[in-house]
Amino acid sequence: MATTPELIDRPRVLVVGGGYVGLYVALKLQKKIANAGGIVTVVDPLPYMTYQPFLPEVAGGNIEARHAVISHRQHLKQTELIQGRVTSIDHQNRTAVVAPADGGEPFEIPYFDVVVAAGAITRTFPIKGLADEGIGLKTIEEAVALRNKVLERIELASTMTNAAERAKALTFVVVGGGFAGIECITEMEDLARAAVKNNSRVRQEEVRFVLVEAMGRIMPEVTAAQAEWVVEHLRSRGIEVLLNTSLDNAEGSLKLINLPDKTPAQEFEADTLVWTAGVQANPMIRSTDFPLEPRGRVRVLPDLRIAGDEGIIDNAWAAGDIAAVPDLTGSGLPDGTCVPNAQHALRQAKRLAKNLWASRWDKPMADYKHKNLGAVAGFGEWKGVANINILGRIGLKGGLAWLAHRGYHGLAIPTGERKVRVIFNWLLGMTMGRDTTQLLDLDNPRGAFVAAATPAPKPAAAPAPAAEPAEAKAPVTADAK
Repeated sequence: MATTPELIDRPRVLVVGGGYVGLYVALKLQKKIANAGGIVTVVDPLPYMTYQPFLPEVAGGNIEARHAVISHRQHLKQTELIQGRVTSIDHQNRTAVVAPADGGEPFEIPYFDVVVAAGAITRTFPIKGLADEGIGLKTIEEAVALRNKVLERIELASTMTNAAERAKALTFVVVGGGFAGIECITEMEDLARAAVKNNSRVRQEEVRFVLVEAMGRIMPEVTAAQAEWVVEHLRSRGIEVLLNTSLDNAEGSLKLINLPDKTPAQEFEADTLVWTAGVQANPMIRSTDFPLEPRGRVRVLPDLRIAGDEGIIDNAWAAGDIAAVPDLTGSGLPDGTCVPNAQHALRQAKRLAKNLWASRWDKPMADYKHKNLGAVAGFGEWKGVANINILGRIGLKGGLAWLAHRGYHGLAIPTGERKVRVIFNWLLGMTMGRDTTQLLDLDNPRGAFVAAATPAPKPAAAPAPAAEPAEAKAPVTADAK
Protein backbone atom coordinates (compact mmCIF):
# COMPACT_ATOMS: atom_id res chain seq x y z
CA MET A 1 0.00 0.00 0.00
CA ALA A 2 1.39 3.39 -0.99
CA THR A 3 1.83 6.26 1.43
CA THR A 4 -1.30 8.32 1.72
CA PRO A 5 -0.90 11.54 -0.33
CA GLU A 6 -1.19 14.87 1.42
CA LEU A 7 -4.84 15.18 2.40
CA ILE A 8 -6.67 17.71 4.51
CA ASP A 9 -6.51 16.40 8.08
CA ARG A 10 -10.04 17.00 9.37
CA PRO A 11 -13.02 14.80 10.22
CA ARG A 12 -14.00 13.62 6.76
CA VAL A 13 -17.29 12.86 5.02
CA LEU A 14 -16.09 10.50 2.31
CA VAL A 15 -18.37 10.49 -0.74
CA VAL A 16 -17.73 7.46 -2.96
CA GLY A 17 -18.73 8.55 -6.46
CA GLY A 18 -19.39 11.94 -8.01
CA GLY A 19 -22.57 11.23 -9.96
CA TYR A 20 -26.08 12.44 -9.15
CA VAL A 21 -25.94 11.53 -5.47
CA GLY A 22 -22.29 12.39 -4.88
CA LEU A 23 -22.49 15.80 -6.53
CA TYR A 24 -25.62 16.89 -4.67
CA VAL A 25 -24.50 15.54 -1.29
CA ALA A 26 -21.25 17.48 -1.65
CA LEU A 27 -23.04 20.62 -2.84
CA LYS A 28 -25.42 20.57 0.12
CA LEU A 29 -22.85 19.67 2.78
CA GLN A 30 -19.51 21.20 1.78
CA LYS A 31 -20.04 24.59 3.41
CA LYS A 32 -21.75 23.24 6.54
CA ILE A 33 -19.12 20.57 7.17
CA ALA A 34 -16.28 23.03 6.53
CA ASN A 35 -17.75 25.54 9.00
CA ALA A 36 -18.00 22.75 11.58
CA GLY A 37 -14.29 21.96 11.19
CA GLY A 38 -14.61 18.99 8.82
CA ILE A 39 -14.13 18.33 5.13
CA VAL A 40 -16.18 16.69 2.39
CA THR A 41 -14.10 14.48 0.09
CA VAL A 42 -15.41 13.19 -3.25
CA VAL A 43 -13.59 10.31 -4.93
CA ASP A 44 -14.47 9.61 -8.56
CA PRO A 45 -12.39 8.51 -11.57
CA LEU A 46 -13.99 11.29 -13.64
CA PRO A 47 -13.68 15.04 -12.99
CA TYR A 48 -17.36 15.59 -13.74
CA MET A 49 -20.89 14.32 -13.17
CA THR A 50 -22.74 13.11 -16.28
CA TYR A 51 -26.42 14.00 -16.67
CA GLN A 52 -27.33 10.69 -18.25
CA PRO A 53 -30.86 11.58 -19.50
CA PHE A 54 -29.12 13.84 -22.03
CA LEU A 55 -26.87 11.13 -23.50
CA PRO A 56 -29.33 10.26 -26.32
CA GLU A 57 -29.48 13.94 -27.32
CA VAL A 58 -25.68 14.12 -27.29
CA ALA A 59 -25.61 11.04 -29.53
CA GLY A 60 -28.17 12.74 -31.78
CA GLY A 61 -26.22 15.99 -31.95
CA ASN A 62 -28.82 18.13 -30.16
CA ILE A 63 -26.65 18.95 -27.13
CA GLU A 64 -22.97 19.83 -26.99
CA ALA A 65 -21.22 17.03 -25.07
CA ARG A 66 -19.54 19.30 -22.50
CA HIS A 67 -22.89 20.83 -21.59
CA ALA A 68 -24.27 17.46 -20.47
CA VAL A 69 -21.61 17.14 -17.76
CA ILE A 70 -21.04 19.20 -14.60
CA SER A 71 -17.48 19.97 -13.53
CA HIS A 72 -16.60 18.98 -9.97
CA ARG A 73 -13.85 21.59 -9.69
CA GLN A 74 -16.07 24.39 -10.91
CA HIS A 75 -18.94 23.72 -8.53
CA LEU A 76 -17.44 21.98 -5.48
CA LYS A 77 -15.15 24.78 -4.35
CA GLN A 78 -15.07 23.71 -0.68
CA THR A 79 -14.79 19.99 -1.37
CA GLU A 80 -11.61 17.92 -1.44
CA LEU A 81 -11.56 16.17 -4.82
CA ILE A 82 -9.62 13.00 -5.57
CA GLN A 83 -9.63 11.62 -9.10
CA GLY A 84 -9.54 7.90 -8.53
CA ARG A 85 -11.61 4.85 -7.73
CA VAL A 86 -12.52 3.49 -4.29
CA THR A 87 -11.68 -0.21 -4.55
CA SER A 88 -12.61 -1.32 -1.02
CA ILE A 89 -14.07 -0.01 2.24
CA ASP A 90 -13.29 -1.24 5.76
CA HIS A 91 -16.00 0.52 7.71
CA GLN A 92 -15.09 -1.14 10.98
CA ASN A 93 -11.77 0.75 10.86
CA ARG A 94 -13.22 3.76 8.97
CA THR A 95 -10.83 3.51 6.04
CA ALA A 96 -11.16 3.18 2.26
CA VAL A 97 -8.61 2.20 -0.37
CA VAL A 98 -8.32 4.52 -3.37
CA ALA A 99 -6.71 3.60 -6.70
CA PRO A 100 -5.60 6.82 -8.46
CA ALA A 101 -6.95 7.41 -11.95
CA ASP A 102 -3.42 7.78 -13.32
CA GLY A 103 -2.56 4.19 -12.39
CA GLY A 104 -0.46 5.10 -9.36
CA GLU A 105 -0.13 3.02 -6.22
CA PRO A 106 -3.36 2.64 -4.18
CA PHE A 107 -3.54 4.43 -0.83
CA GLU A 108 -5.75 4.45 2.25
CA ILE A 109 -7.95 7.35 3.24
CA PRO A 110 -9.58 7.70 6.69
CA TYR A 111 -13.09 9.03 7.23
CA PHE A 112 -15.74 9.73 9.85
CA ASP A 113 -18.87 9.34 7.68
CA VAL A 114 -19.07 7.50 4.36
CA VAL A 115 -21.66 8.06 1.63
CA VAL A 116 -21.76 5.21 -0.90
CA ALA A 117 -22.87 6.79 -4.17
CA ALA A 118 -20.96 4.81 -6.81
CA GLY A 119 -24.06 4.35 -8.98
CA ALA A 120 -24.47 1.60 -11.55
CA ILE A 121 -22.67 0.18 -14.56
CA THR A 122 -24.02 -1.36 -17.75
CA ARG A 123 -25.38 -4.88 -17.27
CA THR A 124 -24.27 -7.31 -19.96
CA PHE A 125 -24.58 -11.03 -20.66
CA PRO A 126 -22.01 -13.56 -21.90
CA ILE A 127 -22.85 -13.17 -25.58
CA LYS A 128 -20.08 -14.03 -28.02
CA GLY A 129 -18.66 -10.94 -29.69
CA LEU A 130 -20.59 -8.43 -27.58
CA ALA A 131 -17.53 -7.05 -25.77
CA ASP A 132 -15.68 -6.65 -29.07
CA GLU A 133 -18.46 -5.26 -31.26
CA GLY A 134 -20.87 -3.48 -28.91
CA ILE A 135 -20.97 -0.06 -27.29
CA GLY A 136 -23.11 1.16 -24.39
CA LEU A 137 -24.82 4.46 -23.67
CA LYS A 138 -23.80 5.12 -20.07
CA THR A 139 -21.00 7.66 -20.51
CA ILE A 140 -20.53 10.92 -22.36
CA GLU A 141 -17.66 9.35 -24.30
CA GLU A 142 -19.95 6.62 -25.63
CA ALA A 143 -22.55 9.19 -26.71
CA VAL A 144 -19.96 11.23 -28.61
CA ALA A 145 -18.55 8.10 -30.24
CA LEU A 146 -22.05 7.03 -31.35
CA ARG A 147 -22.76 10.39 -32.95
CA ASN A 148 -19.52 10.32 -34.88
CA LYS A 149 -19.95 6.70 -35.91
CA VAL A 150 -23.41 7.28 -37.39
CA LEU A 151 -22.06 10.19 -39.45
CA GLU A 152 -18.88 8.33 -40.39
CA ARG A 153 -20.74 5.20 -41.54
CA ILE A 154 -23.10 7.21 -43.73
CA GLU A 155 -20.24 9.15 -45.30
CA LEU A 156 -18.17 6.01 -45.86
CA ALA A 157 -21.10 4.04 -47.30
CA SER A 158 -21.77 6.79 -49.82
CA THR A 159 -18.62 5.83 -51.73
CA MET A 160 -18.94 2.04 -51.37
CA THR A 161 -19.75 -0.01 -54.46
CA ASN A 162 -20.00 -3.42 -52.76
CA ALA A 163 -23.71 -3.87 -51.94
CA ALA A 164 -23.14 -6.15 -48.91
CA GLU A 165 -20.54 -3.85 -47.34
CA ARG A 166 -22.73 -0.82 -47.99
CA ALA A 167 -25.73 -2.47 -46.30
CA LYS A 168 -23.59 -3.45 -43.32
CA ALA A 169 -22.31 0.11 -42.89
CA LEU A 170 -25.84 1.52 -43.01
CA THR A 171 -27.33 -0.93 -40.47
CA PHE A 172 -27.65 0.27 -36.86
CA VAL A 173 -28.88 -2.05 -34.10
CA VAL A 174 -29.95 -1.12 -30.56
CA VAL A 175 -30.55 -3.87 -27.99
CA GLY A 176 -32.90 -2.86 -25.15
CA GLY A 177 -36.38 -1.37 -25.33
CA GLY A 178 -36.33 0.73 -22.17
CA PHE A 179 -36.17 4.52 -22.08
CA ALA A 180 -32.46 4.61 -22.91
CA GLY A 181 -32.81 2.30 -25.91
CA ILE A 182 -35.86 4.01 -27.39
CA GLU A 183 -34.46 7.51 -26.97
CA CYS A 184 -31.11 6.37 -28.36
CA ILE A 185 -32.43 4.75 -31.54
CA THR A 186 -34.84 7.61 -32.30
CA GLU A 187 -32.20 10.31 -31.82
CA MET A 188 -29.76 8.34 -33.98
CA GLU A 189 -32.44 7.91 -36.65
CA ASP A 190 -33.16 11.66 -36.63
CA LEU A 191 -29.43 12.37 -36.97
CA ALA A 192 -29.13 9.89 -39.84
CA ARG A 193 -32.02 11.53 -41.70
CA ALA A 194 -30.36 14.93 -41.42
CA ALA A 195 -27.04 13.50 -42.63
CA VAL A 196 -28.65 11.70 -45.59
CA LYS A 197 -30.34 14.92 -46.71
CA ASN A 198 -26.88 16.43 -47.06
CA ASN A 199 -25.48 13.49 -49.03
CA SER A 200 -26.96 12.82 -52.44
CA ARG A 201 -25.13 9.49 -52.77
CA VAL A 202 -27.21 7.83 -50.01
CA ARG A 203 -30.97 7.21 -50.04
CA GLN A 204 -32.98 7.19 -46.82
CA GLU A 205 -34.46 3.77 -47.59
CA GLU A 206 -30.94 2.30 -47.54
CA VAL A 207 -30.47 3.19 -43.86
CA ARG A 208 -31.69 0.43 -41.56
CA PHE A 209 -32.44 0.76 -37.83
CA VAL A 210 -33.33 -2.31 -35.76
CA LEU A 211 -34.56 -2.35 -32.13
CA VAL A 212 -34.22 -5.69 -30.30
CA GLU A 213 -36.21 -6.23 -27.07
CA ALA A 214 -36.42 -9.47 -25.09
CA MET A 215 -39.77 -8.66 -23.51
CA GLY A 216 -43.16 -8.62 -25.19
CA ARG A 217 -43.46 -4.83 -24.81
CA ILE A 218 -41.22 -1.79 -24.57
CA MET A 219 -40.92 1.05 -22.04
CA PRO A 220 -42.45 -0.43 -18.87
CA GLU A 221 -42.47 3.09 -17.36
CA VAL A 222 -45.47 4.12 -19.52
CA THR A 223 -48.91 2.57 -19.97
CA ALA A 224 -49.48 -0.39 -22.27
CA ALA A 225 -51.45 1.81 -24.66
CA GLN A 226 -48.63 4.34 -24.81
CA ALA A 227 -46.08 1.57 -25.37
CA GLU A 228 -48.12 0.27 -28.31
CA TRP A 229 -48.28 3.78 -29.75
CA VAL A 230 -44.49 4.08 -29.44
CA VAL A 231 -44.03 0.83 -31.40
CA GLU A 232 -46.35 2.14 -34.13
CA HIS A 233 -44.46 5.44 -34.14
CA LEU A 234 -41.10 3.70 -34.51
CA ARG A 235 -42.33 1.52 -37.35
CA SER A 236 -43.82 4.55 -39.12
CA ARG A 237 -40.27 5.94 -39.22
CA GLY A 238 -38.94 2.74 -40.76
CA ILE A 239 -37.42 1.41 -37.52
CA GLU A 240 -37.77 -2.36 -37.22
CA VAL A 241 -39.05 -3.38 -33.76
CA LEU A 242 -38.35 -7.00 -32.81
CA LEU A 243 -40.13 -7.98 -29.57
CA ASN A 244 -39.61 -11.26 -27.71
CA THR A 245 -36.25 -11.38 -29.43
CA SER A 246 -32.74 -11.72 -28.04
CA LEU A 247 -29.24 -11.22 -29.36
CA ASP A 248 -27.61 -14.67 -29.42
CA ASN A 249 -24.27 -13.97 -31.08
CA ALA A 250 -22.40 -10.87 -32.20
CA GLU A 251 -19.40 -12.53 -33.82
CA GLY A 252 -19.42 -11.72 -37.53
CA SER A 253 -23.11 -11.59 -38.42
CA LEU A 254 -25.58 -10.72 -35.66
CA LYS A 255 -27.69 -13.74 -34.77
CA LEU A 256 -31.10 -13.13 -33.17
CA ILE A 257 -33.44 -15.70 -31.65
CA ASN A 258 -37.16 -15.76 -30.86
CA LEU A 259 -37.40 -16.23 -27.10
CA PRO A 260 -40.78 -18.02 -26.89
CA ASP A 261 -39.67 -20.99 -29.00
CA LYS A 262 -35.87 -20.47 -28.99
CA THR A 263 -35.75 -20.60 -32.79
CA PRO A 264 -33.51 -18.48 -35.04
CA ALA A 265 -35.12 -15.15 -35.89
CA GLN A 266 -32.76 -13.23 -38.16
CA GLU A 267 -29.13 -13.10 -39.14
CA PHE A 268 -27.54 -10.05 -40.72
CA GLU A 269 -24.42 -7.88 -40.56
CA ALA A 270 -24.25 -4.48 -38.87
CA ASP A 271 -21.34 -2.15 -38.21
CA THR A 272 -23.04 -0.50 -35.21
CA LEU A 273 -24.35 -2.41 -32.19
CA VAL A 274 -25.59 -0.43 -29.17
CA TRP A 275 -26.33 -2.22 -25.89
CA THR A 276 -28.84 -0.55 -23.52
CA ALA A 277 -30.32 -3.64 -21.87
CA GLY A 278 -30.23 -2.54 -18.25
CA VAL A 279 -27.82 -1.64 -15.45
CA GLN A 280 -26.43 -3.25 -12.32
CA ALA A 281 -25.03 -1.89 -9.07
CA ASN A 282 -21.38 -0.90 -9.22
CA PRO A 283 -19.44 -4.06 -8.31
CA MET A 284 -17.14 -2.10 -5.97
CA ILE A 285 -19.81 -2.53 -3.29
CA ARG A 286 -18.83 -6.20 -3.05
CA SER A 287 -15.44 -5.13 -1.67
CA THR A 288 -16.97 -3.60 1.46
CA ASP A 289 -18.26 -4.91 4.77
CA PHE A 290 -21.76 -3.54 4.10
CA PRO A 291 -24.85 -5.79 3.83
CA LEU A 292 -26.17 -6.44 0.32
CA GLU A 293 -29.54 -7.58 -0.98
CA PRO A 294 -30.05 -10.28 -3.65
CA ARG A 295 -29.59 -7.89 -6.60
CA GLY A 296 -26.21 -6.77 -5.27
CA ARG A 297 -27.28 -3.38 -3.94
CA VAL A 298 -26.42 -2.13 -0.46
CA ARG A 299 -29.28 -2.37 2.04
CA VAL A 300 -30.55 0.92 3.47
CA LEU A 301 -33.40 2.16 5.62
CA PRO A 302 -35.90 4.74 4.34
CA ASP A 303 -33.77 7.46 6.00
CA LEU A 304 -30.86 6.27 3.79
CA ARG A 305 -28.68 4.87 6.59
CA ILE A 306 -27.06 1.54 5.76
CA ALA A 307 -28.50 -1.25 7.89
CA GLY A 308 -28.30 -5.04 8.02
CA ASP A 309 -29.85 -7.85 10.01
CA GLU A 310 -27.97 -6.71 13.10
CA GLY A 311 -29.25 -3.16 12.90
CA ILE A 312 -28.07 0.27 11.78
CA ILE A 313 -24.45 0.76 10.79
CA ASP A 314 -23.39 4.09 12.27
CA ASN A 315 -21.99 6.80 10.00
CA ALA A 316 -22.69 4.87 6.82
CA TRP A 317 -25.11 6.12 4.15
CA ALA A 318 -26.08 5.20 0.61
CA ALA A 319 -28.46 6.30 -2.13
CA GLY A 320 -29.01 6.13 -5.87
CA ASP A 321 -28.63 3.14 -8.17
CA ILE A 322 -26.21 1.32 -5.84
CA ALA A 323 -28.70 1.32 -2.95
CA ALA A 324 -31.93 -0.63 -2.39
CA VAL A 325 -33.96 2.33 -1.16
CA PRO A 326 -37.46 1.39 0.07
CA ASP A 327 -40.21 3.07 -1.93
CA LEU A 328 -42.71 4.18 0.70
CA THR A 329 -45.23 5.26 -1.95
CA GLY A 330 -45.74 1.66 -3.08
CA SER A 331 -45.20 2.52 -6.73
CA GLY A 332 -41.65 1.24 -7.14
CA LEU A 333 -40.13 -2.04 -8.26
CA PRO A 334 -41.80 -5.38 -7.42
CA ASP A 335 -39.38 -5.83 -4.51
CA GLY A 336 -40.61 -2.57 -2.95
CA THR A 337 -37.56 -0.46 -3.78
CA CYS A 338 -37.23 2.74 -5.78
CA VAL A 339 -36.77 2.61 -9.54
CA PRO A 340 -33.12 3.39 -10.41
CA ASN A 341 -33.50 6.69 -12.24
CA ALA A 342 -32.27 10.27 -12.11
CA GLN A 343 -35.50 11.54 -10.58
CA HIS A 344 -35.06 9.44 -7.43
CA ALA A 345 -31.27 9.87 -7.24
CA LEU A 346 -31.41 13.66 -7.18
CA ARG A 347 -34.08 13.75 -4.47
CA GLN A 348 -32.48 11.00 -2.40
CA ALA A 349 -29.22 12.96 -2.41
CA LYS A 350 -30.90 16.04 -0.96
CA ARG A 351 -32.64 14.00 1.74
CA LEU A 352 -29.41 12.15 2.58
CA ALA A 353 -27.50 15.42 3.01
CA LYS A 354 -30.19 16.76 5.37
CA ASN A 355 -30.26 13.54 7.41
CA LEU A 356 -26.49 13.26 7.67
CA TRP A 357 -26.27 16.84 8.93
CA ALA A 358 -29.13 16.23 11.38
CA SER A 359 -27.36 13.15 12.72
CA ARG A 360 -24.37 15.27 13.66
CA TRP A 361 -26.57 17.23 16.10
CA ASP A 362 -28.80 14.36 17.23
CA LYS A 363 -31.78 15.93 15.50
CA PRO A 364 -34.69 13.96 13.99
CA MET A 365 -34.22 12.52 10.53
CA ALA A 366 -36.91 12.11 7.89
CA ASP A 367 -37.57 9.16 5.61
CA TYR A 368 -37.21 9.46 1.86
CA LYS A 369 -40.63 9.46 0.27
CA HIS A 370 -41.24 10.75 -3.21
CA LYS A 371 -44.11 9.95 -5.49
CA ASN A 372 -42.89 9.40 -9.01
CA LEU A 373 -43.84 12.44 -11.09
CA GLY A 374 -44.08 10.27 -14.16
CA ALA A 375 -41.84 9.67 -17.13
CA VAL A 376 -40.93 11.78 -20.16
CA ALA A 377 -39.05 10.70 -23.26
CA GLY A 378 -37.92 12.51 -26.39
CA PHE A 379 -37.75 10.75 -29.76
CA GLY A 380 -36.04 13.49 -31.74
CA GLU A 381 -37.36 16.94 -32.57
CA TRP A 382 -41.08 17.42 -31.80
CA LYS A 383 -41.60 13.72 -31.08
CA GLY A 384 -41.96 11.98 -27.73
CA VAL A 385 -44.16 10.33 -25.11
CA ALA A 386 -44.91 11.33 -21.52
CA ASN A 387 -46.80 9.98 -18.55
CA ILE A 388 -47.21 12.78 -15.98
CA ASN A 389 -48.60 12.11 -12.50
CA ILE A 390 -49.72 15.59 -11.47
CA LEU A 391 -53.38 16.09 -10.49
CA GLY A 392 -54.04 12.64 -11.90
CA ARG A 393 -52.30 10.75 -14.66
CA ILE A 394 -51.84 12.72 -17.87
CA GLY A 395 -50.68 10.89 -20.97
CA LEU A 396 -49.02 12.90 -23.72
CA LYS A 397 -47.48 12.03 -27.06
CA GLY A 398 -45.97 13.86 -29.99
CA GLY A 399 -44.94 17.52 -29.74
CA LEU A 400 -46.46 18.16 -26.29
CA ALA A 401 -44.60 15.20 -24.81
CA TRP A 402 -41.37 16.42 -26.42
CA LEU A 403 -41.85 19.84 -24.84
CA ALA A 404 -42.55 18.21 -21.46
CA HIS A 405 -39.36 16.17 -21.84
CA ARG A 406 -37.24 19.20 -22.57
CA GLY A 407 -38.94 21.31 -19.91
CA TYR A 408 -38.42 18.75 -17.17
CA HIS A 409 -34.81 17.89 -17.96
CA GLY A 410 -33.88 21.48 -18.71
CA LEU A 411 -34.86 22.31 -15.13
CA ALA A 412 -33.52 19.09 -13.60
CA ILE A 413 -29.92 19.27 -14.82
CA PRO A 414 -27.79 20.53 -11.90
CA THR A 415 -26.49 24.12 -11.65
CA GLY A 416 -27.84 27.27 -13.26
CA GLU A 417 -25.02 27.72 -15.75
CA ARG A 418 -25.59 24.27 -17.21
CA LYS A 419 -29.32 24.92 -17.55
CA VAL A 420 -28.55 28.08 -19.54
CA ARG A 421 -26.04 26.33 -21.80
CA VAL A 422 -28.42 23.45 -22.57
CA ILE A 423 -31.37 25.73 -23.29
CA PHE A 424 -29.25 27.82 -25.67
CA ASN A 425 -28.16 24.56 -27.39
CA TRP A 426 -31.80 23.78 -28.00
CA LEU A 427 -32.65 27.27 -29.24
CA LEU A 428 -29.71 27.22 -31.67
CA GLY A 429 -30.76 23.81 -32.94
CA MET A 430 -34.36 24.93 -33.49
CA THR A 431 -33.31 28.04 -35.43
CA MET A 432 -30.20 26.83 -37.27
CA GLY A 433 -30.82 23.11 -37.59
CA ARG A 434 -28.98 20.07 -36.31
CA ASP A 435 -25.19 20.16 -36.55
CA THR A 436 -24.07 17.13 -38.56
CA THR A 437 -20.37 17.95 -38.59
CA GLN A 438 -18.36 14.79 -38.04
CA LEU A 439 -15.33 14.99 -35.75
CA LEU A 440 -12.58 12.65 -36.91
CA ASP A 441 -9.80 10.77 -35.13
CA LEU A 442 -10.89 11.57 -31.58
CA ASP A 443 -9.37 8.24 -30.55
CA ASN A 444 -6.07 9.21 -32.20
CA PRO A 445 -5.68 12.98 -31.73
CA ARG A 446 -1.90 12.91 -32.30
CA GLY A 447 -2.15 11.16 -35.64
CA ALA A 448 -1.78 14.28 -37.80
CA PHE A 449 1.11 15.62 -35.71
CA VAL A 450 2.95 12.30 -35.72
CA ALA A 451 2.59 12.10 -39.49
CA ALA A 452 3.91 15.66 -39.86
CA ALA A 453 6.80 15.13 -37.45
CA THR A 454 7.93 11.84 -38.96
CA PRO A 455 10.54 12.40 -41.66
CA ALA A 456 9.47 11.14 -45.01
CA PRO A 457 11.48 8.13 -46.14
CA LYS A 458 14.25 9.04 -48.54
CA PRO A 459 13.53 7.93 -52.07
CA ALA A 460 15.54 4.93 -53.07
CA ALA A 461 18.55 5.73 -55.22
CA ALA A 462 17.99 5.08 -58.89
CA PRO A 463 19.86 1.97 -60.05
CA ALA A 464 23.04 2.65 -62.00
CA PRO A 465 22.66 2.06 -65.74
CA ALA A 466 23.99 -1.23 -66.91
CA ALA A 467 27.43 -1.03 -68.60
CA GLU A 468 27.26 -1.26 -72.32
CA PRO A 469 29.26 -4.19 -73.81
CA ALA A 470 32.57 -3.13 -75.38
CA GLU A 471 32.59 -3.06 -79.19
CA ALA A 472 34.42 -5.98 -80.69
CA LYS A 473 37.72 -4.85 -82.17
CA ALA A 474 38.81 -6.10 -85.58
CA PRO A 475 41.88 -8.35 -85.42
CA VAL A 476 45.11 -6.66 -86.36
CA THR A 477 46.44 -7.90 -89.70
CA ALA A 478 49.66 -7.45 -91.48
CA ASP A 479 48.02 -5.01 -93.89
CA ALA A 480 47.03 -2.82 -90.98
CA LYS A 481 50.51 -2.49 -89.60
